[in-house]
Amino acid sequence: MAAAKKRAPVVADLMSTDLVTLGRNDTLLVADELLKQKRVRHLPVLDDDGELSGIVTQRDLFRGALLRSLGYGSRAEDMMLVSLLVKDAMTDDPVTTTPSTPLADAARLMIDRGIGCLPVLDGGRLVGILTEGDFVRLAIAD
Repeated sequence: MAAAKKRAPVVADLMSTDLVTLGRNDTLLVADELLKQKRVRHLPVLDDDGELSGIVTQRDLFRGALLRSLGYGSRAEDMMLVSLLVKDAMTDDPVTTTPSTPLADAARLMIDRGIGCLPVLDGGRLVGILTEGDFVRLAIAD
């Protein structure tokens, strides 16, 4: 009797489904607070219909840290973050994947595109996110 062929791992096996999202008209201050509180580096941005319209990353908010380092202080950073909207700083049309995509393909896509995450869409709806951190956790899993 032939041994059963082991299924290659897919995105659904590793993606995070406990999503933290933003709206396009949220301020960058809201984004900054969520990144800190939830200890995440990537926030999918949803439009009014709940569809993915972009992504905001920790890197997008480094501008405030730059202001601070130039001597403008945390008040200047807060003023900047509260005056700008997520839609002004987000990456439009982020690269996405599906739950059934092989993990190796998703990893290759992230490396080739130089990105730290892939929003996961199923039938056009956001169902998860796959991040570099997920691959790190996989590498150290027993």
